[in-house]
Amino acid sequence: MFTKKTKMNKSLNILLIEDDAIEVMKFNRVLSSLNLKHRITEASNGEEAIAVLKVKEIIPDIIILDLNMPKISGIEFLGILKSDASLKYIPAIILTTSNNHKDVMECYRLGIAGYVLKPLKYKDYVDRIKSTVDYWSCNELISQ
Repeated sequence: MFTKKTKMNKSLNILLIEDDAIEVMKFNRVLSSLNLKHRITEASNGEEAIAVLKVKEIIPDIIILDLNMPKISGIEFLGILKSDASLKYIPAIILTTSNNHKDVMECYRLGIAGYVLKPLKYKDYVDRIKSTVDYWSCNELISQ
């Protein structure tokens, strides 16, 4: 007879980089409704995210970012992140409406850990966020 061992998934420090306040509220609502106790640090654009990362008060376990942002685009942010020796190992997951093949290829070339399209239906959005966060909360992450 086998007994099922369950291991609690770890709580993540997530840096969410999103310029749309409604999208930020939606992301936080999903985590809250699922009773997921992850810590979210928000940045409304790439410049703000770089400032958060440089302070090094909270090093995120994962970064979830949109591609289309003011000041520094998601792709430009990835280039900066992946060129920093101490930050380049943080998994970056794109959460966007863009399914442009060129964007997808460029993001993977830069070293992203995943590319998730924002679906139109809220239930599908909940499922994608839950799957993404569940995966990373049980993954072995590199600690700085």
